Amino acid sequence: MMRRGAALALLVFLLQGCAALRGTPAAPSAAPSTADAAASAASAPAAIEVHIDAPPRLATLLQAHLDLIRLSRLERGDVDDSEWSRLIDTAPAQARALLETEGYFSSHVTVERRGGGNRSVDLHVDPGPRARVTAVTIEVQGALDADAAAGDAHARATLEQLRERWPLPVGADFRNPAWSAAKAEALARLHAAGYANAVWSGTDASVDAATNEVRIYGVVDSGPLYRLGELQIEGLAEQDLATVENLALARRGAPVTEASMAEFQERLQKSGLFDQISVTLDPDPEQAARARVIVRLREAAMQSYTVGVGVSANTGPRASLNHVYRRLFGTPATLSDRIEYGKLHKLWNSEIAGHPGPDLYHRLLGVTVEQLISSTDAVLSQRLRLGRSQEGERIDRQFYVETERSLRHTNDNVINTKAIATSLNFAGIWRDLDSIVLPTRGYTLSTQLGVGHAHGDNASSGPYARAYARLTGYLPLGGDWHGQGRVEYGQVYMRHDMIVPESQLFRAGGDDSVRGYDYRGLGPIVDGSVDGGNVIATTSLELARPISASLPSVWGAVFVDAGNVANSVAELHPVVGVGIGVRWRSPAGPLRIDWGYGLKTRSSHINFSVGIAF
Repeated sequence: MMRRGAALALLVFLLQGCAALRGTPAAPSAAPSTADAAASAASAPAAIEVHIDAPPRLATLLQAHLDLIRLSRLERGDVDDSEWSRLIDTAPAQARALLETEGYFSSHVTVERRGGGNRSVDLHVDPGPRARVTAVTIEVQGALDADAAAGDAHARATLEQLRERWPLPVGADFRNPAWSAAKAEALARLHAAGYANAVWSGTDASVDAATNEVRIYGVVDSGPLYRLGELQIEGLAEQDLATVENLALARRGAPVTEASMAEFQERLQKSGLFDQISVTLDPDPEQAARARVIVRLREAAMQSYTVGVGVSANTGPRASLNHVYRRLFGTPATLSDRIEYGKLHKLWNSEIAGHPGPDLYHRLLGVTVEQLISSTDAVLSQRLRLGRSQEGERIDRQFYVETERSLRHTNDNVINTKAIATSLNFAGIWRDLDSIVLPTRGYTLSTQLGVGHAHGDNASSGPYARAYARLTGYLPLGGDWHGQGRVEYGQVYMRHDMIVPESQLFRAGGDDSVRGYDYRGLGPIVDGSVDGGNVIATTSLELARPISASLPSVWGAVFVDAGNVANSVAELHPVVGVGIGVRWRSPAGPLRIDWGYGLKTRSSHINFSVGIAF
């Protein structure tokens, strides 16, 4: 019977095949019925749902990395029941491993299946307490250890900073990312200190899950300390080799640190002699004791001209021309000329500055002719200056002898005076800022001291002294608020029957002074005109913050300024200006637009400026 049935089935199959070969059309397949579709849907696996019961930050971590979550996002039917069950069973162990990367070593994780065949589960997470660092031991090998033991000041300071500034100190929460970052930061600090080949010989973070304590241990091999042996300078054509060596400001044998190379490169940039600069260390460990620093330069054009047009809130529109000649008559000196022409301000300034010497001081000779016109008078000043100056990272100094002639006349020609003075002067600027371009924390202090001899029309001749100081502070206040404050004071000491050139006296008002009042509009009133005074005292307080999170570089500000100028402290009566402003913290410095209102004059002024004043 079985053989006869098999033969019959074979015969039917062959006949159907022959019919197909003869072109007999195949019968169309019937469309599935609604009942069949419903049955198919009922047989497909139900949607997968996973609910995590955990603190929000940890829930986010599990959502991102847990296999159970990842596969639950697949299409229905892509994960069968056996695979789903395996994922549920392994989920607690995988979750605990993920939690350990965040410092939770005693967590409790359970999975609860929901009833009704919904293929849904609840993942319950009790992270427990986070582990904390209870001990840190950092040991060193190599040159750093040997030099510190021998009492070398640089090595001892580096080792002290390595241990004191360890980023994961005792009491800190332990996390794997923080542990990795701490090791990387410690090596970066050693590299910056001149140990360019420093590596970790071994590290360990021993965890006691029962007490949630972590003991950190690390051994770092510092490798050799790189000390300056030679400067390999490339690219010089017109400028002197000595100029570049002086700007290095480093003696042979000094540690080659990242900070020293960055400062060297910045001094080269500020010199204005080069437009492309690269300072790198040859990392050959065999030559570490006499390391080679490679300086690649491209000299700036021998002469350059810059034409500009602009507008000042204080003196109105202006046009300017700047000329720089970077090697005057074949000598290591730079000639700089500036011509500025405006309705209220005219200026010609010419200065010859020698290239920096070994102590970074350079000699200077300058001539200035300047005319300033205010609402009540006009002042013409002519100055000749001879001295030396030094520009540093935090401190600028200038010592000079100056002869000045000043001519002043009021707009109604009631007052016409001439004064001449010769003086010995010092000017200095101290900076301690988090950013010299866009400061938010720190201070600047500008000072001027001078003594001299003066005489003028219808006045006695005699000695005088002048002192001036301006302190500006920056402080973050929290909640995106930032504060800025300024105190300014100056005084000229001379007999009452003497006069000095107008630039030696003081006036206030306008941008970067008492806003809300005319530029140079605050001072003693003489015959109806504003005059220069012997004493100035002003102060300012400003609060600012970003206008919105989407525009973090655009700040709004409110401010109050106060101060005045008089001929004596007893005659000093401060006036007040208040206002609001907008700051754009651009890469070139803050662009400020302020509206100030003078409470005494009941008038308002718009002020704008770019950069910060020292």
